[in-house]
Amino acid sequence: MKILIADDDEQLQRALRITLNARGYEVIAARDGAEAIDRAANDRPDLILLDLGMPQVEGVDVIRAVRAWSRVPILVLSGRTDSAEKVDALDAGADDYVTKPFAMDELLARIRARARAASGDDADAATVAVGELVVDLAAKTIRGRGDGGGATSVRLTPTEWRLLELFVKNPGRLLTRQMLLGEVWGPFHANDAGYLRLYVAQLRRKLEPVPSEPRHFLTEPGMGYRFEP
Repeated sequence: MKILIADDDEQLQRALRITLNARGYEVIAARDGAEAIDRAANDRPDLILLDLGMPQVEGVDVIRAVRAWSRVPILVLSGRTDSAEKVDALDAGADDYVTKPFAMDELLARIRARARAASGDDADAATVAVGELVVDLAAKTIRGRGDGGGATSVRLTPTEWRLLELFVKNPGRLLTRQMLLGEVWGPFHANDAGYLRLYVAQLRRKLEPVPSEPRHFLTEPGMGYRFEP
């Protein structure tokens, strides 16, 4: 797997290169936004780690440029903590956002999640495990792992199924409120966050072991939600 690190912090570049090389990843580097776009076009990485505050071309503009021709996973690494800037990056086409400073184990887990999603190992699966439940997207059934294959009493409405399908096809990815609302309810409901809160609460009530302490349908304050199988 080839990873492009686009960051003007040479110390961080060096640390990431050492860590990723040690785990078998091929690493290429860019130190400004213009070089990042050029390397993305010419070297065709499998994943991009991108800082937002780079010289020449801002990170969000790099995302927009790359998204004009590529669906390569983009994982933003940035010290900017403002929710609006995170949402801007995600809406521009980033797949995830990690705030600096970050734990290397967390970053590696995010990279693995993006690699699985890009390869189709998660996104195209007919069945997906959610804790002790098995969701069959094709048959629209939910059963327990140890119940011999019989359907449980869990029933979802058509809207709940559409929302759940978005979650399970994007494991580990931060999905913005606007994206979820637009996909499930349409563009005219992009600001109706109440709908989304209600239906996420219903999914938690039906699928989480302890709905008040969710383990699978996680809230990212000010931004959206993340599904962790």
